[in-house]
Formats: sequence, structure tokens, C-alpha cells
Amino acid sequence: MKGNSEKYKKELVEVLYKTAKNKKLLEDFLGDILTPGEFETIASRWQIVKRLAKGDRQQNIAKELGLGIATVTRGSREIKDKKGGFRKVLKLLKLI
Repeated sequence: MKGNSEKYKKELVEVLYKTAKNKKLLEDFLGDILTPGEFETIASRWQIVKRLAKGDRQQNIAKELGLGIATVTRGSREIKDKKGGFRKVLKLLKLI
């Protein structure tokens, strides 16, 4: 896997892009490729980012989502990256 890691990630992005046109298919695919815990973790990370973008306090987010403050802080660092994917998606969705 090591030597092909970038190739495999690009292929996965392409699969996600193509399946994104069909919400049910995308949900089914994600449900199969991810463990329930991985799916939940990704969903929680997205909730963290959305709440941070709204200006919610990190402590409140951690408490309400039942997460450690370090997890929320990581999201906070990522959202500050002006060139990062989180900011781009939040702008696309008009959440910031």
C-alpha cells in the first residue's frame, strides 16, 4: 500500500465524486467502506467544524457532542487553515 497510497486516495476521491450524484448510493458505499465507528467519527468531525464556523465555544461543542476538548481543538486548528478543505467546503455551503 505504501508505494501506491496517493494513487489509491485519488481513486477513492474519484469514486466519491461519482457516487455523490446519488445520495442513497453514497450513503450505502460509505456504510460499507467505513466501520460504524469511522462513519460516526467523520460525522462528528463535520459537526465540530460547522459549530466552530458558527462561533460556538469549544467547551460547549465538546460537552454537547460528548467529545474530548482535544478533538474539538484539532477541528479548530484545521478550520483556521485558509487554504484547507474545511474552509473551502464551509464557503461552498455558505456556512462562513
